[in-house]
Amino acid sequence: MTKAIYRPEYEVFLEHLKRLRIESGLTQAQCSEALGRPQSFMSDVERGVRRLDIVQLRDLCLVLGTDLTSFSKAYEQALDAK
Repeated sequence: MTKAIYRPEYEVFLEHLKRLRIESGLTQAQCSEALGRPQSFMSDVERGVRRLDIVQLRDLCLVLGTDLTSFSKAYEQALDAK
């Protein structure tokens, strides 16, 4: 099995995260600050350098004005659209 970071689904995941951040009106710095992390945290996440665990993803969703369930549904829709 190919590592997740090399799969097309992971690219869709990263695109979806970035789009959600931009639509929420937050910069990487603002988003990172809300999470109590340095600005480089969101940069690393969006570039695929840093992976998120489920707890971190939930925290990020809350900062972005959504919840984990809604994020997952929208991610599945984005996958279907590809």
